[in-house]
Amino acid sequence: MTDSERGEWREEIRAAIRGPDFRRATFGGIVRGNGSLWKRVVVRPVSVRDQVQLQFSYFDERKDVTKNAAGEEAEIRLDEVLAAGFSAVHVSTARETLDVRITKKGKAIVGRGKAVAEDGVELSHNREKNLLLPEGRADRLLQTMGIMTGEGKIRASMRGKFAQINEFLKQLSHVLEDAGLGSLGREIVLMDCGCGASYLTLAAHHYLGEVLHLPAKILGVDVNDEVIRKSIERSKSLNAEGLEFACGPIEAFDAKPDVVVALHACDTATDDAIARAIRSEAKLLLSVPCCHHHFNERIAAEGPAVPLKPILRHGILRERMADLATDAFRAAILRIMGYRAEIVEFVSQEHTARNLLIRAVRTGRVGDPNAVAEYRAMRDFWRETPYLESLLGAAFQSLINQSH
Repeated sequence: MTDSERGEWREEIRAAIRGPDFRRATFGGIVRGNGSLWKRVVVRPVSVRDQVQLQFSYFDERKDVTKNAAGEEAEIRLDEVLAAGFSAVHVSTARETLDVRITKKGKAIVGRGKAVAEDGVELSHNREKNLLLPEGRADRLLQTMGIMTGEGKIRASMRGKFAQINEFLKQLSHVLEDAGLGSLGREIVLMDCGCGASYLTLAAHHYLGEVLHLPAKILGVDVNDEVIRKSIERSKSLNAEGLEFACGPIEAFDAKPDVVVALHACDTATDDAIARAIRSEAKLLLSVPCCHHHFNERIAAEGPAVPLKPILRHGILRERMADLATDAFRAAILRIMGYRAEIVEFVSQEHTARNLLIRAVRTGRVGDPNAVAEYRAMRDFWRETPYLESLLGAAFQSLINQSH
């Protein structure tokens, strides 16, 4: 592609973003050329003190950073994004959509389409956190969950839960298409393992069905019959179709979910949820682990781990080491079993101390030699078999031993 051609499509994007009808621009795809520290960048207009500015949201594998800019600063940021080497750009305005795809050879393929109808462009600066379940919408749902008062205010004691729900929905939205869930040609089957008070279950039902209009069958399971009874009552009061709750252990159900979620499932219940995802060949797993007692009780400063004795002698440091090692084992096993697994920050620690999210999208590439080697080395170091390996049984053992 010549400098002239490159300049043409960039100028088209620049003009669309500068225009009064601009709604949103997403930069993503494979990063080519100069490269970028960010996996994706989203630009949209916001109103700050009655002045329209551009909001830049930068996403990588661990976090997102949002900056508002106007004037020269906005131009500089926009130039940086355009020069970053993203191979896929989508821009929407009130009049049209603009798609640009950059091929391996550097050729720009530009497409245009009709504008997607919207209720209006929301410029509120308060949307900086990109809440998918914001105050002022879905009031009945939030009130039924006990998060919002009858007067439409978020309860002070439920702010943390409100933040967790929105972050969960944001993580789901980020990988929905990546996991192929928007084009299944059938209903999405989602299983919420250890659903508790069913906050995520109800939120996922609302988001998939009411916001995205995707057909979905959602099952919430928990061993506590009281929380299941209350969850059933909530779903009935909302007239929620395609939403079921059942009492019992995760492994007792025959469902083959496309999506497995587990928020703060205690100790090895997280492993049960991951095992269900793997056995079902679920396309997506979103799990925020809770306590890690099983591994904490078994690790010792012996063999290769002797140098860690100064760490393991302190209870709090031992606990955190067990947390990190357990989740690293889980991510490694997911990679071996054909998933692109990442561990990212979930919400701020002001909302919950357990703020790491295991996010895994199925790729189908089972038995990656590098993943197997890393896993075996880590297991040899700790001289301990992770609980998840035991759950997966002989099939997994065969997989990791076949090249040994």
